[in-house]
Amino acid sequence: MGRPSMALALRRAGLGMLWALCASTPGWAQASADCPPPGSSTASLRALKAERFAIPAEATRQGFALALQPCLASPDADLRDGVAFEAYSTWMRAGQLSAPTLRALSLQLQARLLSTAPDAEGFAKPFAALVLAEVTRADRIAAWMTPDERQAMVDSAGRYLQSIRDYRGLDAQQGWRHGVAHTADWMMQLALNPAVGKDQLDQLLQALGTQLAAHDGHAYVYGEPERLVAPVLYAARRKLHSTAQWQAWLSQFAAMPEGMKPDAVYRSPPALAKRHNLQAFLLALYFKVTEGADEDLKLRLKPALVDALKRLP
Repeated sequence: MGRPSMALALRRAGLGMLWALCASTPGWAQASADCPPPGSSTASLRALKAERFAIPAEATRQGFALALQPCLASPDADLRDGVAFEAYSTWMRAGQLSAPTLRALSLQLQARLLSTAPDAEGFAKPFAALVLAEVTRADRIAAWMTPDERQAMVDSAGRYLQSIRDYRGLDAQQGWRHGVAHTADWMMQLALNPAVGKDQLDQLLQALGTQLAAHDGHAYVYGEPERLVAPVLYAARRKLHSTAQWQAWLSQFAAMPEGMKPDAVYRSPPALAKRHNLQAFLLALYFKVTEGADEDLKLRLKPALVDALKRLP
């Protein structure tokens, strides 16, 4: 038997095996736990941003892309969002990161999502998810993943989204966290990819369903329902699901909490938060479907959306 792919190992093995695989990936040696990376400073990172993240030397750019990854966990919004995320987005959208670098970065970030290390600041995982959206987009634009690696992405996105209980969004001093919205962006890129099949879309939809209402009585206030609409809309545009399948998926979100009568919702803050979140999602999806030009999409989704909205308490 041949050696298993890195992505297959990601699905079968625990975190220790994943880190071992990362260590054997070209370029991993340049990575560290430091932000700014060794040999750089906050000032030099800001200067690099001013130069639009241009690093002409190929090997230097690839190594620095791996070394910059710890900055995605920085509590400094300028470093985390303004430098690290923008650098990754700039490089990937210009096709400046090689397949080995993308593979190593993907494994680093998926390992971060598996980590159980304390993270009181709460930036590390949401920004790992946001960069994984860019990694996934790069594969959609110019395929570099194997089928197993793509499946690992679907698995990781679903597992992380379902695990989220930190719903912090914008902080005036520290900037964004936004784990649900960032993971929705990641799932949107997966849903857009024709190499992602119906079974994988079903996985994504199942995971998305667990966060449409949020947990613990949380009410979304940072645009999360609209972001969650995007992967659902693009999955529907793939035309891989029947009207009946969409009806079944959407109908579950209009159900009352078990044992609760409709009028009791308005005396329960958690139930009101759930209603608020679901209504915001359903209305946002209804608007996208009915105002779009895809008549087939309207035929398949509009009746189910109207029914779900009518059945909300």
